[in-house]
Parts: sequence; structure tokens; C-alpha cells
Amino acid sequence: MHRLITSLLAITLLAITALAKGPLTFDSTNIDFGSVRADGGPVTMHYTYTNTSSAPVAIVTVTNGGCGCTRPEFSPRPIKPGEKGEITITFNPSTFRGEVSREVKVQLSSQKSRLKLRFSGSVIPAKKK
Repeated sequence: MHRLITSLLAITLLAITALAKGPLTFDSTNIDFGSVRADGGPVTMHYTYTNTSSAPVAIVTVTNGGCGCTRPEFSPRPIKPGEKGEITITFNPSTFRGEVSREVKVQLSSQKSRLKLRFSGSVIPAKKK
């Protein structure tokens, strides 16, 4: 009886771990863009992923982080198992100064919870004319 309970517990933990991982595996979910000038133009980050599940997955939405300074781009077509893809985030630092830490949320067709992609860096104020 003890072995049965131990086996069931192990199987349950493996299932929970597999669900927590999610169908897309990102090369990185946190990008540090370093130091940029506020008047230096937009900064673009690329979040590369692989569909590690056994079924196609579609990206439904990617939030803009709550302001117009962040613009996400992604393909809405389903990503087949084993296929790679990319979410591109363009950040306009023109209204920022100092340390910046932002996130966007990715809604997948196969999950209720959203994935978080983060980026950070430092914005150097524009030179006064």
C-alpha cells in the first residue's frame, strides 16, 4: 500500500511539473537591454521559443505592458510541435530615465494563465539642446 501511495504521489508531481512548464520553452524570458539614450530611438528584444508540447499552440495576445512605449509583435498562426518562433518587443525609451523594468504577458490558446516576458535596462536622459 505504501508503494502505491508513493507511486501515485510521484506521478502527480511529474504531471504538475509538466503543466507548470508550459507548451512553449523560451530561450530566455528576461532580457537586459543595457544602457540606452532616451533620444537614441527604440530598443528591440527578441524572445525565441520552441513548442515542446505534443500539440499545436497559438499565441492569442501579448500585452503592451500598460503603455504605448512597448509594442509587441508575434505570429497568430499555430506553432506546431517542435517548431520555433519569436515574439519581438520594441520599447521606446524616450519618456524614461534611470532604471527600467517592464513585463508583457503572453496568452496562449492552450493555457488559462499567462506567461511573463520581462526586460530591463537603464535609460540615459536626452541631452539638452
